[in-house]
Amino acid sequence: MFLRSRQIRHEEFVRQNGQSRSLATKFSVFTATLVVWLTAVESFFPYVRAHQNLTEHLALNFLLLAAAVLLARITSRVFVRPLVLLESAMASVREGNLETILVSASGDEIERLTTSFNEMIRSLASSRRQVREHQEQLEEKIRERTSELQLSRDRAEAATRAKSEYLANMSHELRAPLSGIQGMLEIALDSELTTAQKEELETARDCSNSLLALVNDILDLSKIEAGRMTLEEIPFDPRELIGSCSRLLASKAANRGLQLWCEITPEVPAHLLGDTLRVREIIVNLLDNAVKYTNEGSVRLLLTRVPELVANQPRFRIDVIDTGIGIPADKVETIFDAFTQADESTARRYGGTGLGLAITKKLVQMYNGRIWVESEVDRGSTFHVEIDLNEIPNSAGLSEPQASTSPVAVPARPRGQILIVEDNLVNQRVVAGLLNKKGYETTVVNQGREALAALEAASFDLVLMDVQMPVLDGLETTRRIRLDERWRNLPIVGLTAHAMAGDRERCIQAGMNDYLPKPVRGPALIEIVQRHIAGGVLSLKN
Repeated sequence: MFLRSRQIRHEEFVRQNGQSRSLATKFSVFTATLVVWLTAVESFFPYVRAHQNLTEHLALNFLLLAAAVLLARITSRVFVRPLVLLESAMASVREGNLETILVSASGDEIERLTTSFNEMIRSLASSRRQVREHQEQLEEKIRERTSELQLSRDRAEAATRAKSEYLANMSHELRAPLSGIQGMLEIALDSELTTAQKEELETARDCSNSLLALVNDILDLSKIEAGRMTLEEIPFDPRELIGSCSRLLASKAANRGLQLWCEITPEVPAHLLGDTLRVREIIVNLLDNAVKYTNEGSVRLLLTRVPELVANQPRFRIDVIDTGIGIPADKVETIFDAFTQADESTARRYGGTGLGLAITKKLVQMYNGRIWVESEVDRGSTFHVEIDLNEIPNSAGLSEPQASTSPVAVPARPRGQILIVEDNLVNQRVVAGLLNKKGYETTVVNQGREALAALEAASFDLVLMDVQMPVLDGLETTRRIRLDERWRNLPIVGLTAHAMAGDRERCIQAGMNDYLPKPVRGPALIEIVQRHIAGGVLSLKN
């Protein structure tokens, strides 16, 4: 096929340029001419030599030399020059210059070779042009795609900001009424009640606690997904932390007839660095999950230290073992998904939304850890958690935490003057009622400007400052208070229902000494008030 195509192309070339003259033909003509010329010279030279004189002899020799030079020039032009041009063109193409070369009209194979070479150059140039055009199109598409991705990213960031703002507002709107409900229930439960009334109010309190836990879970999950949750580094005693977690679940386990105990191996240090709130949340979620799905038997927690995966990075393992209902093998992979439980019958029987383990997994991942479960139906489950926590090198210099279960004695007389800055009427009644029952005197104002006026009119030992208020919010009010030398050391505790990442930092930066999230619980409120009034100012900066 190739020879056939070459023959067709040769015939086409002949039709376009007339009868071609091959190099063989040219060489034959040249050889014949040279032979004839040499024969003529050989034949006539003795005759001429016999009849010529010296001048004619020299002229004849010069004529022969000129004929030889002319013959050499003709030979070079016919055979060598086209090859030199072709070689120069190949060198130019090798350097990337795809320009056609001048075709020597010799009518032979060299001319055809040069023509084919030019066709190849034109084909390469066309291919290069197509590649360049395609590359330009790709670059344009990349620029368009990059622009679209940038626009999508900007939209996603705007949506994330809007979601975070919405979560902050929703948190406030949900926690504010819950704060009022729980506060009023605590006040009512501290009154003279019949047994039936007390049981009814305790049921209402339990329901509000369940609702608050659900709200907290949803907000925690949303904060993690929005990237708004950060981990703090606070020294804590792991033994005291696990002890408080077990005490929190002890009554629930006892009501179900379960044995609950915790064990910490000796190699676990006395003090660690971490976010105690989030570590506590991991442990409580695992223990609460185990107690919920265990009808009889026991729940056991074990804290150990595991070999370090990274140098100088202590790693700890929490195992929670129960003798509960277990998890089917085909459901093990889904229990860590949000709003997911093993099956619908489990949800109907035991309740819950399926958020606890999902939040636990995300918190564990924030600690560069992992969580997994081993389970057998009707035999129980073992949840394993490994997280990275920093060890305090000089833990010997830290004082051991003193656990105390005895209530703080409260004298009957007023212990301090407290200014409550709160715009919500229900919250005003709750906070003031809780403090008044403990013997504190309170003054209530609705917003920041009224707080400044109240400070000018009277002397106070503590200010409870709501963060979100109309006219003048709590942060700006605190800044203005700190500008006055008279109130530089006045304890100010922020109250907010946002409970979002960054609230604590904003309160401290504004000049507050402490921070208490809503719903305000009686024990937490009294503890923080006593700390700042009886024990002096304790700043969160320290």
